[in-house]
Formats: sequence, structure tokens, C-alpha cells
Amino acid sequence: MPNQPNQPAGPETVLEMHQVVTRFGTHLVHSGVDLEVRRSEIMAVIGGSGSGKSTLLREMILLQMPDEGHIKVLGVDLANITDAAALALRQRFGVLFQHGGLFGALTVLENIGLPLREHTQKNNQDIDAIAAKKLAEVGLEEAVASQYPSELSGGMLKRAALARALVLGPELLFLDEPTAGLDPQSAAGIDTLVLALRRQSGLTIVMITHDLDLLWQVTDRVAVLADGKVQAVGTMAELAKMDNPTIQPFFDGPRARSAQAQATSQSKEPSSKPK
Repeated sequence: MPNQPNQPAGPETVLEMHQVVTRFGTHLVHSGVDLEVRRSEIMAVIGGSGSGKSTLLREMILLQMPDEGHIKVLGVDLANITDAAALALRQRFGVLFQHGGLFGALTVLENIGLPLREHTQKNNQDIDAIAAKKLAEVGLEEAVASQYPSELSGGMLKRAALARALVLGPELLFLDEPTAGLDPQSAAGIDTLVLALRRQSGLTIVMITHDLDLLWQVTDRVAVLADGKVQAVGTMAELAKMDNPTIQPFFDGPRARSAQAQATSQSKEPSSKPK
């Protein structure tokens, strides 16, 4: 399990979901989801197609409200939250959407700086300087700043979108399939970057992913969503030992065994992981 940095002062739990129920008409998506995310941990939510992972993420980031249950994010109860309180809360977390969500008519630097222009009184020079710093933090060269999203590779697009998610200095970061569509080398780069971000700033990170390498190499805990509920929460090593038909599909097959073997091998070689 990745080493966690010294935790900052504040509540241990930064996200809580209690008995969350979600329906789309007569279709029951969530039938009582309970989940807790701890400060400075990297938590992943996994589940089969149609299990409600994306819907759960939308509820975490205030894009959708559950039909029943309670959600708290950074100590704020989302039930009956006012527009002003929701706006203030959104500025405390960042979101990397699966397809980046960058605006095609804006340059990379303009995309990254957009949240600062919308939510702060900083001048353009300061905004550009902060955006350029975030660009460097996610491993992109200065020349990328003047390019447009359509000119970027898949890996570069993810990094640029991540820089935008980080530009307001969030306490909590949500990642929606951060390695989807990437080649193995680019995906491995995202793995390393996620660990570096947590190590440097103590960020709490919640991700939706089906990337087995990412799950084994990066996460502290994983929640398995199936049949409308969280079936189990634990490290990948702990989950791998559970005799549960809703969990075992994530550990069966050659890809799963290969990812597990690689993670086990690296755990025995401390120098192989970023310090």
C-alpha cells in the first residue's frame, strides 16, 4: 500500500455516504450505499457495467442528488444545500472528467486558468503564472500552453485536464477513469503522477476506474459496488482473498493475475516505487 504523508489537521473523514438510494424511474440503481473516504487516502470505486459508479460520482460532486440517504463532502451536508454553499464547496474540490472536458476554443493555458478567472479576483498575469506552474506540475512542457486540446495526445489531454482540476488548490480530487483510452506508457505516467500529487500535497483522491494496474499500484483502499450497494472495502490484497462472487471477477483472468503479480513483485522492492 502506498505510504501516506503526514495528515493535515482536520476531520479524519472527508466524504461520507450513508444509505444512499438512487432511482431512475422504476429502475433502482443504488439501494443503500454506505461509503467513507479518509483524509489523504487514495480511494477507488469499482464495479461492473451498470453498477452505478458514474452516478455515485455525480452525487459526490453535486451534479445529481440521491433520492434518499445522506452525503457529506468536506464536512458539508449536501441535503438542501444552498446555491452559494454549493459554489463554495465546489471550489474546495477538483474533478478530472473521463474525456477531459476542456474547451476546444481555448488554449491549454486558458483552459487551466479558467477556474481562477471565474472564482477569484486575480489579474491575468497572475492567473497565467499559476496556470503555467500547474502545467509543469503535471509534467507538461511550457510549449504545450499555447496549444489547443485538439492538438494534444490522449495522455497530454488528461494531464492538462488534471492541471485545471488542481488550479484552485483543492483539498479533495475526483478522477473519473483517469487512464481510460491511454496506451500503457501514458497510463503508467498517470499512475506515477497521482502518487506524486498525494505525496506532495496530502490530497485526498477518489477515483472511478477499471484499470487493474492503477488499482494495484496506487490505491490505499477500494470499494466494490454491486447489486446497488458497496459489497466490500479494503486494500486490493484484502479484497483478493475474499470469497465473494461480486468481488472475484476483478481478480480472475490473466490481466488481473498479471497486475497482482507485478504489484506483489514491486512491494518486495522498495526502490522500485517513487519516494
